[in-house]
Amino acid sequence: MAKSLRSKWRRKCRAVKRERYGVKELARLKKTLGIEENGQQDVEMNELSEIATIVDAKTIQAEKDKKADGNDADNHVDQMDQDGKRVYNKKTMKDQFGQYPVWMSSRKIAKHKKGRGKNLQSTSKSNKRLTRRQKKILKKKGSSDFK
Repeated sequence: MAKSLRSKWRRKCRAVKRERYGVKELARLKKTLGIEENGQQDVEMNELSEIATIVDAKTIQAEKDKKADGNDADNHVDQMDQDGKRVYNKKTMKDQFGQYPVWMSSRKIAKHKKGRGKNLQSTSKSNKRLTRRQKKILKKKGSSDFK
């Protein structure tokens, strides 16, 4: 595929466009960054320590632990009740009030409920009577949970 004269011509035109737009894009980028062709620059690069502070993960974790210890002693407020914010369960997709998120459409909610029902059925015990074959299998496994 892509060997016809028309596609070859289109590829050639796109290559010309890439060259032309590449020059314009480079000029716009230089203008945005404040770099002139004369070599003068508006921006001076400073040391990284002057711009940002560098902290390793261990110190951040230590500070987080200190805050958590301090808050537990002072406040006995549940995280679910803070500032009226909704906290969503990842598995059920419901908040602490049993509501689905606002952005979730009714079709998606119905689909989610249907999928959850399948999971509940697979984990729950069935109310049906067992056949002789099923009882035999359960006896072999060593389970005595049949009726």
